Amino acid sequence: MNLKISILLLVLFTLGCKKTTIDTDDSDQINYLINANELMTTINKKNIKIIDFRKKEFYDKEHIADAIHVWITDIEDTSYPYNGMMPSTKQLEKLFGSLGISNNDTLIVYDKNGLCEAARFWWILQNYNFKNIKMLQGGIESWKAIQGKVTQEIPEKINTVFAFSEKPSMKYAISKEEVLNAINKKIVLVDTRSFDEFSGKKQKKGASKAGRIPNSIHIDWSEAINFHGNQELKPIETLAEFYAKKLNVTKNDLIILYCHSGVRSAHTTFVLTQLLGYKNVKNYDGSWTEWSYFNDLPFTNDSLKTIN
Repeated sequence: MNLKISILLLVLFTLGCKKTTIDTDDSDQINYLINANELMTTINKKNIKIIDFRKKEFYDKEHIADAIHVWITDIEDTSYPYNGMMPSTKQLEKLFGSLGISNNDTLIVYDKNGLCEAARFWWILQNYNFKNIKMLQGGIESWKAIQGKVTQEIPEKINTVFAFSEKPSMKYAISKEEVLNAINKKIVLVDTRSFDEFSGKKQKKGASKAGRIPNSIHIDWSEAINFHGNQELKPIETLAEFYAKKLNVTKNDLIILYCHSGVRSAHTTFVLTQLLGYKNVKNYDGSWTEWSYFNDLPFTNDSLKTIN
């Protein structure tokens, strides 16, 4: 065989073997995940802020050294008659300033629930065009497993002036009016809650009634993680196969997600857009908590026909 041809074939074979991740066709794709070993090498660098996104009782017991505490109630707009709506930019700017967060800080956030709450935080910041955020795979347990320092000490905070540098894009958000317009069209609408919530068997606190948005399909958010194990995300190849079968759409088709208050569905938004390359995914902020509040919005459950 000609030497030049042999070399060319070897190069092509090598390049083909290197492709081990899902192709997202996104030149500015950011890796928003970090593992404990990576955190160990960056935690003492300048402009790193660790966010403990668990209930205060867990934070008080132990947290990663120098971690700042934030909980879901800190990042919601309480002006609504129902809970869970994302905060305004002004509210979030004030919160970040009080926590000593600056615009050039990188936030590394962990939670206790397979990155579910962390993904809600990520989702809000994406809509506000703030991309300096990483989510810690495995949470505090993965950190402790490599002898990372934990403490009960509360870090000193020095107030800053924080301001988002761009107008909100609301890149991954959709309103109840837009959802209402979509439910009778050929659009995939996904309920990421538990099956009991989806069926109407269970009514979670905060909802005004049990049930689901008409024409929804059910894909529990927790299918994306090793829920009964280390709670880390499953391998990309496993996720790609699972969601391709469940969704049965192209990666450019519109997919609307919701859950109880937009937290679990934010996690699925992250998985679909950042790991699997789906291009048109929207998370309904108010989700079932908002939808169930309005009696004029249609709903259904397994014991009822659609109610208008």
